[in-house]
Amino acid sequence: MLVDQPEHWPITAHQVLASGAIAQFNADTILAPSGEQLRRQYLTHPGSVAIIAYDAVGRVAVIDQYRHAIAMRMIEPPAGLLDVAAENPLDAAKRELAEEVGLAAATWNVLADFYSSPGISQETSRIYLARGLSNVGRPKDFVAAGEEAEMSLAWVPLTELLQGIRAGTLENPALIIGCLSLSAALSDECGLGGLRPGDAPWPMRRNKLHQDAVLAAGSINDK
Repeated sequence: MLVDQPEHWPITAHQVLASGAIAQFNADTILAPSGEQLRRQYLTHPGSVAIIAYDAVGRVAVIDQYRHAIAMRMIEPPAGLLDVAAENPLDAAKRELAEEVGLAAATWNVLADFYSSPGISQETSRIYLARGLSNVGRPKDFVAAGEEAEMSLAWVPLTELLQGIRAGTLENPALIIGCLSLSAALSDECGLGGLRPGDAPWPMRRNKLHQDAVLAAGSINDK
């Protein structure tokens, strides 16, 4: 089995170029195994979760959300940042499902883990499959603001979403990866029973947190 492996090339210099509300833009000088010094720029990111909420008749709950960076309103699964300190990713997914679409789920599995753009961003994402859905309403202390105040919910057959993905009319990465992973699981001989449980280990996130700790330790001086 092919496995992505953690590997940490020494950082000889670290510079914070800019800091924002969510991401931080960094420049590191790293030492390659050949001895070459390489300067690489990248975004730190807290990570994220997304939820494919799949009902008993084969529909998926999706939202439409404005994304300013690309000037588009995208069809997406419920999703959110892992920006609450020490919050378990599965708990974050349950919170986001309730906040964005007012749903709870009896059964949780992992569909896929991925880095959104590993050449430039540290963001690691986990996509969950949520089943046994029930309407619970949004939490009383949750107030939709900004783009979230403009979202709407739709229930779309998985087959229709797959058609949109193939046609190139649906381009959200979490939606694409989640729906294709769900379709593959449904066609596999093990079915959905072959999926990882919702609380399965997440090696990529552990690797990300290790890298954060390396930088936070202060052994690399900002320039």
